[in-house]
Amino acid sequence: MPDGLFSVVLVSSSRVERMIAHPADSEYGRLSVMLQYRFRLERLFSVPPGSFRPPPKVQSAVVRLVPRPLSELDALNEAGFSKVVAQAFSMRRKTLRNNLTGLISASELDELGIDPGERAQTLSVAAFVTIANRVGQRRT
Repeated sequence: MPDGLFSVVLVSSSRVERMIAHPADSEYGRLSVMLQYRFRLERLFSVPPGSFRPPPKVQSAVVRLVPRPLSELDALNEAGFSKVVAQAFSMRRKTLRNNLTGLISASELDELGIDPGERAQTLSVAAFVTIANRVGQRRT
């Protein structure tokens, strides 16, 4: 999207909560990381079921998605970034050491300043970029 443009979407409130969640929030997950890498997200307002005919069984919300400038998208390889995020969240209760086996070692995570005993839902978007960039550098 050209500068100054943004998207506004109407989705279920529960989906918006997952989109805008922060690390360590119960709703934070793969969707949060992937969208927050690309966009600045802002919940604008709620839309009650009575606003629709027939009324849905869920609460809705409007969210604004503002694309981040290309200069902020610092993953060396977006497909690799996506793979790291997907694998990290593949088994939510497992640690990074277990979920990222085959991609990066526990000692490499330590070198990056990331505790391999942490779970994916505690990492920032920037931490996922750091991991993905290390994995990408090794494979090239």
